[in-house]
Amino acid sequence: MKRSKSSFEWRKVTESKLFFPLVALALILLFDLIFIPTFFHITFQQGHLYGSLIDILRNSMPVVALAIGMTLVIATGGVDLSVGAIMAIVSSVAALLMNPFVLGTQLQAIKNNPTYSYSPFWVVILLPLIVATICGLWNGLLVAHGKIQPMVATLILMISGRGIAQLITNSQKIQIFYGPFRYIGNGWILLPFSLFIVVFLYVLAWLLTRRTAIGLFIESVGINSRSSLFSGIDEKKIKLFAYVFCGFCAGIAGLIATSNISTSDATSLGLNTELDAILAVVIGGTLLGAGGRFSLLASAIGGLVMQAVTTSMYAIGVSANSLLAVKGVVVILIILLYAQQVQGLIRKITGRTKLKETKP
Repeated sequence: MKRSKSSFEWRKVTESKLFFPLVALALILLFDLIFIPTFFHITFQQGHLYGSLIDILRNSMPVVALAIGMTLVIATGGVDLSVGAIMAIVSSVAALLMNPFVLGTQLQAIKNNPTYSYSPFWVVILLPLIVATICGLWNGLLVAHGKIQPMVATLILMISGRGIAQLITNSQKIQIFYGPFRYIGNGWILLPFSLFIVVFLYVLAWLLTRRTAIGLFIESVGINSRSSLFSGIDEKKIKLFAYVFCGFCAGIAGLIATSNISTSDATSLGLNTELDAILAVVIGGTLLGAGGRFSLLASAIGGLVMQAVTTSMYAIGVSANSLLAVKGVVVILIILLYAQQVQGLIRKITGRTKLKETKP
């Protein structure tokens, strides 16, 4: 009795971490195809593409950037609830560098002038990213060296981070006119420019985790940190790296989101995006609270799934408040999909594409 080749290949496909995210994305797009016929309509105007599918790509980039960093944190068995607050801090720092009127610096030249910024462009990009990385370092020190539960450790910055962001801008929204910065979230090279930034971030993360031993160490720490210690892996350094990199990714997401709306908004920028990022990672098959094996590509697809849900619901007229309930349903469905009983049933069904008897 031998298992048929097609049955074996199908089971291999269903056990891939990309299977459930791709199925979820396909189901959402199928819903759009049935109920929103114009959803797939793409036009070419002013040198770039327009359409709902392009909107999904453009609007999902902050969440995808967060999901890339969050994947490494969750793979170590932790979680980072502060990434939304880090985005707000990054937004305030970047806006203040370009337009520091809240410090009493009256700059008549800056208003409505897309060529003028108080600070050079490289400073506007580099300094907020350094601040975001320091925030990640703070979380990592609390978790790795302070031995504080990740949820509690990152909750500290989640609560205080928006207060810090408001202190930086004196609780005022700073408008951004600087053209090169606005291009980050609003520029196009056929496709949204932010897409190329996040692709670069993904490649960087992939090279770090799949072309060095770091990815293996992260998975080892997530599966069993005690055994990893006995194997010579420094658990503290690995967790510290994961949180620092997650902070850096939150900085990238904060710059994209700030550029997108062309203003700093410490109150609402990045609000609840940490939940979307965590859910994107869970959709990608990285187990929350358990850690272990991870897939950056699956997490990135999970981020697209979250934005596809949002865009689809807005397209059929669902309000922003009701959208939270829809996301709640998505969470329940995902938890069911990854439940051991459901996965066992799927394996049973796929494995029962029955054993073909081969004659001796």
